[in-house]
Amino acid sequence: MHTIARRSFLGTTAALLPALLFANDKAAPDAVFYNGNVLTVDAGFRRVEAFAVLRDRIAAVGTSAEILALAGNKTQKIDLQGKTVMPGIIDSHAHPVSAALYELDHEIPYMETIEDVLAYFRSRTTVVPKGEWITLQQVFITRLRDKRYPTRAEMDVAVPDHPAFMRTGPDVMLNSRALAKLGITKDSGDHPGSGHGRIERDPQTQEPTGMLRNCRSVSHFISAGTGHITQEMQKRQLKKLMSAYNSVGITTVADRNASASNIALYTALKDDGGLTCRVQLYHEVSQSLTPDEIEKKVNGVAKLPAAQKDPLLWCGGVKMFLDGGMLTGSARMLKPWGQSKIYGITDPDYTGILFLSEEQVIRFTKCAAMNNLQPAFHCVGNGALEFLLAAVAKTAKLCPDGQVRAVRPGICHGNFMFDGAWDAINKVGAVVDIQPAWLYLDGATLFDHFGEERMKWFQPYRTLMDNRVPIGGGSDHMLKIAPERAINLYDPFLGIWTVLARAPRWTDRILTPEQKISREEAIRFYTRDSAYILRCEQDKGSLEVGKFADFIVLDRDILRCPIDDIRKTKVLETYLGGLRLV
Repeated sequence: MHTIARRSFLGTTAALLPALLFANDKAAPDAVFYNGNVLTVDAGFRRVEAFAVLRDRIAAVGTSAEILALAGNKTQKIDLQGKTVMPGIIDSHAHPVSAALYELDHEIPYMETIEDVLAYFRSRTTVVPKGEWITLQQVFITRLRDKRYPTRAEMDVAVPDHPAFMRTGPDVMLNSRALAKLGITKDSGDHPGSGHGRIERDPQTQEPTGMLRNCRSVSHFISAGTGHITQEMQKRQLKKLMSAYNSVGITTVADRNASASNIALYTALKDDGGLTCRVQLYHEVSQSLTPDEIEKKVNGVAKLPAAQKDPLLWCGGVKMFLDGGMLTGSARMLKPWGQSKIYGITDPDYTGILFLSEEQVIRFTKCAAMNNLQPAFHCVGNGALEFLLAAVAKTAKLCPDGQVRAVRPGICHGNFMFDGAWDAINKVGAVVDIQPAWLYLDGATLFDHFGEERMKWFQPYRTLMDNRVPIGGGSDHMLKIAPERAINLYDPFLGIWTVLARAPRWTDRILTPEQKISREEAIRFYTRDSAYILRCEQDKGSLEVGKFADFIVLDRDILRCPIDDIRKTKVLETYLGGLRLV
């Protein structure tokens, strides 16, 4: 195929486009694509043969004959040769900057066992000066064949002369030197305000086991030693990641926890012409802020230049963390987690952690809604979900009628539901982004811990769709660049296969097969539905007149090939605004 030569038209709005497209009867499209198997993913999920592109928008769809008849002397005519075309993938939840920068210092090997983890720590003791921190991020214990954290004693042997920790989400396992450096002893109290959150203890001795829940006090060590990284280096890495996203068909990605410096980096890359995905930003808001400080922060985000809607880069939302992690043992559940060697839980009554008060949630949601920003919450456990929905319902009564519903409060992850959750979600107009990679990568370990009855509420796609809950697909990609090495895996076709098969790795068990959805629904989940939950459905998510010409060409028809072949799908070409990237 050929790269489309076109004028930049990124500022055109969908509302104005039809008039602009057809104001001149002699206007011809820049390019026509014909003789294809085009999945429009419109309301009727129509298949067509062809479509036309004018500037960066879809100008017409129809038969090959109809579309070819629109061509002018300068129109490029591109024969799709029967290949399948669909809208570009929208990844509704990722952390691109951390992913892009993670291995700037050194490559982090793949780890599948406790011994792999300890071997990594041992290797770093020969590089890092004695007394300095050695850290490891996001090696989830649900993805270790041992199905547990390393113990404090094991880490002491591997790292005797350095403070060290392994962080997974908000939770960490530390060695003895790290505990001493932080001043954590048998007599230390559990005070969330201190940054320690909850200190796990040996039931007999009450000595800290090395496990901390909600570890804000150690989070700053993760970025230690990165001051030498220039913005040019960061831009190069981020551009490389954007190209990797394009290679698997991603044309829009939502950064669900962007800092001010992250936004400056995206802006610089955009100004250089290197931003090859449309990026929707959710500005971080710390859970340590008071309600008054939260309101001040959100008001400040609304005034940022990036908050002005732009086709390539838009900060249209804000994000807070409500509870902990499902993969780490700190998500807030309605029922106790139960004592667990997998998660290092010693208290039989422990239900997980909430980071926010009701007043923080209400002030955050209200201020965001009044500024037309979408409030989003990291919310994994069903206890957190119940708490959140009740608080948002109270907020709706404090705002003008329909104001909260209009901004579509976001539930990030929403992995564990409860009976009737869908009614409460719909009542407040909330939306949910879900990551199928967790079902595939972690489903076997989650089942071992929670059992069949509780796992019925895990990622129940069929029930959510039947109850018309707006959900969108994403990855929660947070570390490493290459698709095959990424944490978490961001290949959308593995995600599509996962929601169809519900077959986790490392087991022959199918997780709640009654929650499978159709192929059409799975495609919508990563395109049209994701556009809706990101509040950009007027411009993206389907191949319809007036929407951006963001589309991908596949090596197979994913509606007709064997289901197990879907995960092998390769993207042959990726277009953004009619411009070929891959």
